[in-house]
Amino acid sequence: MNDPLAPFDLEPRSEAERAYQVLRRELLSGEWLPLERLRPSVLQQRFELGLTPIREALMRLAADGLVQGEAQRGYRACGVSASEWKDLMSTRRELEQSCLTQAMQLGDATWEARIVATMHLLARTPLPKSASDRKSAELWEVRHRNFHFALVSACGSDWRLRFWSTLTDHSERYRKLRLLRRKETAAHVRNAVGDHQTIMEAVLARDVPRATQLMDDHLATTERAISELLRHADDGNGKHKQQT
Repeated sequence: MNDPLAPFDLEPRSEAERAYQVLRRELLSGEWLPLERLRPSVLQQRFELGLTPIREALMRLAADGLVQGEAQRGYRACGVSASEWKDLMSTRRELEQSCLTQAMQLGDATWEARIVATMHLLARTPLPKSASDRKSAELWEVRHRNFHFALVSACGSDWRLRFWSTLTDHSERYRKLRLLRRKETAAHVRNAVGDHQTIMEAVLARDVPRATQLMDDHLATTERAISELLRHADDGNGKHKQQT
């Protein structure tokens, strides 16, 4: 399978592929708000691409569940809801436990080295300090994802990793609500780094019960924090109110 750590080709082979990759990256990085309209004419000017590749990219992103089509009205970025977030994280936590357990049973020295290297980079990456600091948010998210993928990458199942990548893509959309909407204190950064360091140590020690419990606690903390953000934003129908 393709490595989830490198979901975007450095040199897309077609305009449609370029449009897909760039727009997908923007959707995952929070560049487009939930339910914000994606107008092909605007995207055409933004990316300097033709309408046909833009439309092809939007159809692919709809199949990925990152945008939603509307009859006679084009596309919007997918909405968010507390119920979807709960379902998403419940599924991811189960899969992460399975993948991590298998990886600790099958992983070799190369796998261990990759974990250490990605943790080293993550520990030296500051969280964004404001909602406008999107570059820092994207860099932190990439390195955070790289670390989590390194942990499960030796699970021995391409299908599990494929599903893991899909679930992580969608959870990243929600994580941006947290990264870009509140200032992270230095203490919070230290706590986040400490959590990841402790998980790494348990994984490298091949302590399956401790490592899987630490990972589940880590994901549960994120789930609770974002659930709280969503609690007041939900319009009662499971989706944020649409933007025109």
